[in-house]
Amino acid sequence: MFQDTKNIVWGHEKRYNDFSTQFKRRFNGRVQKVSIDAGFTCPNRDGSKGTGGCTYCNNKTFKPSYCNLESSVSEQIEKGIRFFSARYKVIEFVAYFQAYTNTYAPLDNLIELYEEALSHPHILGLVIATRPDCLPDDVLDYLEEKAKSAYVMVELGIESCRNETLKRINRGHIFEDSVQALHELSRRNIHSCAHLILGLPGESPDVILEQPSVLSNLPIENLKLHQLQIHRGTVMAHQYRESPEMFELFRTPEDYIDLVIRYLELLNPSIIIERFVSNSPADMIIAPKWGLKNFEFVARLDKEMERRDTWQGKYFSDAF
Repeated sequence: MFQDTKNIVWGHEKRYNDFSTQFKRRFNGRVQKVSIDAGFTCPNRDGSKGTGGCTYCNNKTFKPSYCNLESSVSEQIEKGIRFFSARYKVIEFVAYFQAYTNTYAPLDNLIELYEEALSHPHILGLVIATRPDCLPDDVLDYLEEKAKSAYVMVELGIESCRNETLKRINRGHIFEDSVQALHELSRRNIHSCAHLILGLPGESPDVILEQPSVLSNLPIENLKLHQLQIHRGTVMAHQYRESPEMFELFRTPEDYIDLVIRYLELLNPSIIIERFVSNSPADMIIAPKWGLKNFEFVARLDKEMERRDTWQGKYFSDAF
């Protein structure tokens, strides 16, 4: 059934709305994100809304070796381009402001950093990771204007649709902030990506599977999912040692694949799936330890979706 209908709509053979295919199509070739650490902090770290940061967060788990504060934005871009050019056939790049909250500064400071990145001849646009409560009007006004001439995506750390969970993990914002931010980005024609963590404390599989219907009715363009991992050096690592019963971790990739498939079946098929898993350095992971690369996980997921003859949006109420 899938082969007869769904691939025609997305224009490819994947059983979900695949980000890499859509991104290549948009730019007529491979475009790679180059990560940048521009020295930001977060309002739940500096005392504005709290201290200690999110309970799960250790930025060292996802920051590439070429990405460090000792180098300027331009230097990090150059190092990132050399890193990826040696490995892949990349045509162009986008600057990915990734570490911490990358709109949490006065507008003049932000413009200086963003414009430095955009001035590089191989940078086509910006991807800016931030929190939904850190998008003031002046920042949105600037990004709206910039999006008219360059690719601009704002990646929102939503993490959960439940305010109880957001409070438990010390996010310092509520889900309603995410809803407002997504609508504002859509209204201003700024690309969006929603980031969700599956398996947070207090969220059983049944609770997690309430998310797709909520997200499906929001103006989300791209979606990043990842399984909860307990990382060294985090508040959550201490909680896991003291009260492991707080957590329902996905002990095997197969457990998580089953949940992701059921999640996708309920999800609006127009939402583009950018990522399913987080792949942190092995020495920083306390649990679960799968030992799988991202592409290996995706291959298993694809195979299982084919075996089940299922696809994204199969049970979405307004599926095409």
